[in-house]
Amino acid sequence: MRAAARETLFKIIFASQFTGEVNCGFKNALYKAEKVADKDAEYCDRILSVIAKHADEFTAMLDSRSKLFPEARMFPADRSILLLSMAEILYCEDIPDAVSANEAANIASKYSSEKSASFVSGILADLIKDKKNV
Repeated sequence: MRAAARETLFKIIFASQFTGEVNCGFKNALYKAEKVADKDAEYCDRILSVIAKHADEFTAMLDSRSKLFPEARMFPADRSILLLSMAEILYCEDIPDAVSANEAANIASKYSSEKSASFVSGILADLIKDKKNV
């Protein structure tokens, strides 16, 4: 199920916020511990690749959409969730934008602060609106 894969992916991205890179040993151990299917591991690896390739672009987008909390000041959990969903929304045509945004809000509700789901939803709604206007 993709929701479980997204949670695993969130954990990998979250851990990378503290090390500056994805730890392959941690990633593979997490895939094994959480029994991530091969197709879901491929999805996770694809998203991680998109995030690595477009990191500067994503940082600029987050900074422009969140005046009070620039990307560098965001909670690492919120930033991780946003990076995951931004990669899906902008670079994965097979994933509906609304599904990605809803899953992001669900992960934020589970792993971050009380107000994070609203914060994440607001940033992603703005991103989706801008994407449709291009």
